[in-house]
Amino acid sequence: METSQTHSSESMSKDLSELLKEATKEVHEQAENTPFMKNFQKGQVSLHEFKLVTASLYFIYSALEEEIERNKDNPVYAPVYFPAELHRKAALEEDLKYFYGSNWRKEIPCPEATQKYVERLHYVGKNHPELLVAHAYTRYLGDLSGGQVLKKIAQKALQLPSTGEGLAFFTFDGVSNATKFKQLYRSRMNALEMDHATKKRVLEEAKEQPASPHPLVFEALQELVSKGQENGHPQQPKAELRTRNVNKSYEHGAAPGKECEKTNRRHTGMMPTTPLVRWILALGFLATTVAVALFAM
Repeated sequence: METSQTHSSESMSKDLSELLKEATKEVHEQAENTPFMKNFQKGQVSLHEFKLVTASLYFIYSALEEEIERNKDNPVYAPVYFPAELHRKAALEEDLKYFYGSNWRKEIPCPEATQKYVERLHYVGKNHPELLVAHAYTRYLGDLSGGQVLKKIAQKALQLPSTGEGLAFFTFDGVSNATKFKQLYRSRMNALEMDHATKKRVLEEAKEQPASPHPLVFEALQELVSKGQENGHPQQPKAELRTRNVNKSYEHGAAPGKECEKTNRRHTGMMPTTPLVRWILALGFLATTVAVALFAM
């Protein structure tokens, strides 16, 4: 028992960035080796899917950055507050305007999985802000690293303009040297004052929440692709796609963000009915950026 406790204590003495990398290593490796991930790296992604994911990202980053702003002066997060360099909401707004037009706010869908992610982010930001670093580190450094690979793949596969329209999400104008910035971010994060118990909770948050990719997401999406429900097949007409307003709240979280909730009510003709499909579309690509970025972080 004493040996086990000693080993745990020694493990928690490592830098937080190293602990996060180790904690999510296995699931990242599994995700990278699924058929879906391999297909994406080959450029097998549809515009319809890409647009839906961009919409989900907008709601997620809006929630994440709202909570970051709430806690920007809180010592549990302040050292890693880099809005000019990292924040993605404005960039996603540019992309959505390109894909959906000037009326994009009324057009984008907010799937159930996205809503649950939004609820969790608001709950963490309001009640356990020390856990925000798990989401911020996994998301932002993943986007900054692996996201650059996905940008090139998506640009080519979807035949997007070489000038970057539709890909603002992947463009970090405030970061001149990604490698040096990531080193700075990791050093700031490692300097956060956390006891062993808090570090453990941060690691659990990174592994258990949607910020961490799960290989089953890729496997399930690949199964749908194989059955002809997604990539490589004509997009279904809007009239054939459905969504429903989801009222179920996250068991530990507050009510979903108003904008996301309103969007759910508006979209009665934009998302598939199958809960699995909605969940996969919302999270599959989110996980992909992190999986590609693992060893670059």
